[in-house]
Amino acid sequence: MNLIQVYKQFPDHAACIKHLEAVRWSGSPKCPYCNSARVTSAKDEFRHHCNNCKTSFSVTVGTMFHHTHLDLQKWFLAITLILNAKKGIAARQLGRDLEINKNTAWYLAMRIRKAMLEPIERELLQGIVEMDETYIGGKPRPGSGGEPLKRGRGTKKIPVVGMIERGGKIKAVVKTDRKIDSRSLMNLVRRGVDAKSTTLITDEFGGYFRMKQIVDHQTVNHRVWYVDGLKHTNSCESFWALLKRGIVGQYHKVSVKHLSKYVDEFTYRYNNRKHEDLFGLTIERGLGVDHE
Repeated sequence: MNLIQVYKQFPDHAACIKHLEAVRWSGSPKCPYCNSARVTSAKDEFRHHCNNCKTSFSVTVGTMFHHTHLDLQKWFLAITLILNAKKGIAARQLGRDLEINKNTAWYLAMRIRKAMLEPIERELLQGIVEMDETYIGGKPRPGSGGEPLKRGRGTKKIPVVGMIERGGKIKAVVKTDRKIDSRSLMNLVRRGVDAKSTTLITDEFGGYFRMKQIVDHQTVNHRVWYVDGLKHTNSCESFWALLKRGIVGQYHKVSVKHLSKYVDEFTYRYNNRKHEDLFGLTIERGLGVDHE
C-alpha cells in the first residue's frame, strides 16, 4: 500500500470508517463493552446503540483509533508512511507530511508502534540462528567528560540482544537492566529458540560460552574473519545497521523509556517484509482482530 492507493481506496473519513467496520465486524456490529450482537445502527452516522447495555459506540472504541479527533484518512496515511519508511520516519517529518503538529504526529506514531508490538511468540526460532548484541546511546565527545575511547560493552549504552533465524524472523530484546551475562543470555535462548533443532552462531563474547550446555553452539572469531562457511552473524549485523541508521539518522535521540517501542517497529517491519498486505495486517492489529 502506498499513498496514492490510500487516497484512491479511502478518499474520506466515511470510507475509512466503513473499512474498519468491515475488518473488525465483517458486517455484523458487536458491542465492544458487553460483546452483545443486539445492536441498532444509525442510518446517517457511523455510530451504533447496544440494546443490551444501553451504550452508544463506534468502531474505534477500544482500538488504537479510540478518542482520536483526527481524520481517519490521516491515520491511514500515517500507517502507510511508517510502514514504507525502511529506516523510520521522524515525528517532525510525519507532521510536515500530514500537516499536523509534531506532538500529534508523535502521538500517532507511538500508537501505531503499539499495534506493531509482537504478541507472545508461540513459534520458536530454529535451524541456523544467529545471536548478537548491539548498543544504543549517545556518542561521547572528546573533552566532554565522557568515555571517548570506549565502545560497545565498555560504555553505558543500552544493550539490545537479537536472535535471527537465517532467512527468517528476528527477535530483539532491549536489556534496560544492562545485564548481558551468560545467565540472562541463556534465558533468552530458552524462551526464543527450539534448542533441539537449532545451531546457534555467535561471536566469541564470553557471555555465550555456556550456550553449548543447552544448544548446538558455534562461534566465529571476528578478530580473524567475519565469515567461515555458514558461520557468520551478518544477518544480525544487517538488522543492527538498519536500526542504528534509523535512530541516528531519523530519530537522533531515543529515551530508554521508549527504546523498546522503536526496536519493535524495526522488528515488525523486518519480520513482515514479505507480507502481501502489511497495511491490512497493521489495521487488524490496531483493531485487535486476531485470526490465529
